[in-house]
Amino acid sequence: MELQYFGANCIKLVTKTASLTVDDNLSDLGLKSVTKSEDIALFSSQQNSHASDARLAIDSPGEYEVSDISIQGIPARAHMGEPKTNGAIVYKIIADNMRIGVLGHIDPDLSDAQLESLGTVDVLIVPVGGHGYTLDPVGVLKLIKKIEPKLVIPTHYADKSVKYEVPQLELSEVLKELAMEPKDTVAKLKLKAADLSETTQLIILERQ
Repeated sequence: MELQYFGANCIKLVTKTASLTVDDNLSDLGLKSVTKSEDIALFSSQQNSHASDARLAIDSPGEYEVSDISIQGIPARAHMGEPKTNGAIVYKIIADNMRIGVLGHIDPDLSDAQLESLGTVDVLIVPVGGHGYTLDPVGVLKLIKKIEPKLVIPTHYADKSVKYEVPQLELSEVLKELAMEPKDTVAKLKLKAADLSETTQLIILERQ
């Protein structure tokens, strides 16, 4: 599996059988869309969902099977959303013998049922920019402790090229508050299940 970061919440995952893009609303943020016609496009919020030329777009909870990839969308309360409402989606992706969790703009207090649905996670992709728009380091740490992933990839932090609706924390500030030293900083992460550590590690993906 290969992972690349394109800014905001947008990650592209290329597996042995398919290519997936997550939260490609880049055209709203001053960047160019990266979704191709052969991609599977996932959106963690219908509000950020864009009609695209992707062969399949998913923006609703449910279970999906495509190209030997299992995708489960778990309804969740949006960050700063009203109590007992589910305006966001957490995704669990199983591909290439790895389990990827994509959190999106959610409230950090996931229920036991939601955590059970998410289950064991190898790689956790999580926004960290805070300032009332998305998860901040406090909420991220809370979720890392509950989910216990083997690898954490932060997204949605300050970037001069991204026109965020709300200013986001600098990555250096996030890392300081998380008290996690990055294992590595890479442009493209090539990952195999055998490469994963038993302890939680953090990888920084450079924006493409």
